[in-house]
Amino acid sequence: MKIAVTGAFSYTGKYVTQRLLARGEEVVTLTNHPNRPNPFNGQVKTFPLNFDEAGMTKSLQGADVLVNTYWVRFDKGNNTQPRAVENTRTLVNAAKAAGVKRIAHVSIANPSADSPLPYYWGKAANEKAVIESGIPYAIVRPTVLVGGGEDILINNIAYLLRRFPFFLVPGDGSYGIQPVHVEDVADLLVEGIYNKDSYIVDAVGSEKYTFKELIQLVGKKIGSARPLISAPPRLALLAAQFLSLFVSDVILTPEEVGGLMANLLVSKEPARGKIKFSDWLEENKNTIGTKYASEIAKHYK
Repeated sequence: MKIAVTGAFSYTGKYVTQRLLARGEEVVTLTNHPNRPNPFNGQVKTFPLNFDEAGMTKSLQGADVLVNTYWVRFDKGNNTQPRAVENTRTLVNAAKAAGVKRIAHVSIANPSADSPLPYYWGKAANEKAVIESGIPYAIVRPTVLVGGGEDILINNIAYLLRRFPFFLVPGDGSYGIQPVHVEDVADLLVEGIYNKDSYIVDAVGSEKYTFKELIQLVGKKIGSARPLISAPPRLALLAAQFLSLFVSDVILTPEEVGGLMANLLVSKEPARGKIKFSDWLEENKNTIGTKYASEIAKHYK
C-alpha cells in the first residue's frame, strides 16, 4: 500500500514509519519540518503539512491510508489548540477528497467534548472529524508516552530530580498515571492500518502508579531520590513557569496539571502495552533526565 504519515520524522510517526517500511510499504509524509534530518535514507518522500486543503489533497493522491499524529501540546503564536482542531478537520477533508480509504488517528486517553481543558475537548473534536468523515478508522488513545529518547514529561521529571534538592507535587499526588511506551503505540497504529473495522482503543501500559509513586520510583532508579513537597496546584504551576524561563521552554501547562489531577492519564480499559514502565526505566536509568527535552526546540526552532 501507499501510506501517508503526518510527522514521519518526528516521535510516534517515526516508529510507525519504521514498521511500515520493514513491511515493504510505500510511505510518504506530510511534515511541518521538511528540513529535519530524514532517518530513512530518502525512502520517504516529503510534502508540506501546511493545511492548504487543495495542496494536501494533491499530496495525498494515491494514498490508501492516512496515519495522523498531528497535534500541538500548547499554544504558541498561531499554533493554538483551537487552530489545531481546524487544521485536523482540513486534513481529514483533504484525505476524503483524495480518496484515502482508511485513517489511523492518534488521540488522547479520556477526551471529552465537555472538558474545560482545551487539550481534551480539542482531541474529542478531532475524533469527531475523523468519525464523521465516513472513512473507516482506527483511533488510538495513549496516556503519556515514554521511550525512544524523545519523551517529554518523564524525562523532564528526571531532569529536575537530578538538579534540585526537592520536588514540588501539585496537590497530594494521589492521582494516577499509566505510561505507555511509544513502540507499543506504534504497534497499535500499525494494527489499525490493516484492520478493516472502525474502532477506538486506549493505549496504556500494564503498570499504574499514583503521580507521587512514579516520581519516587524515577528518583530511586536514577539515584536522585528527593523529598516530595505537596503544593497547591497554582503554586506548583507557577514554579514550573519560573523554571521554564531558564530552559526557554514550557515545562508544564495548566491543561497537563488539570489532566493529571482529574485522573485522565489512566484508563479503565485493559492494558495493551507490552513494555513495562519499570523495565524501561531500569534500562534507561543512566541516561534519562541527563539532558532537558525541549518542546520548543523540537517543534519551533
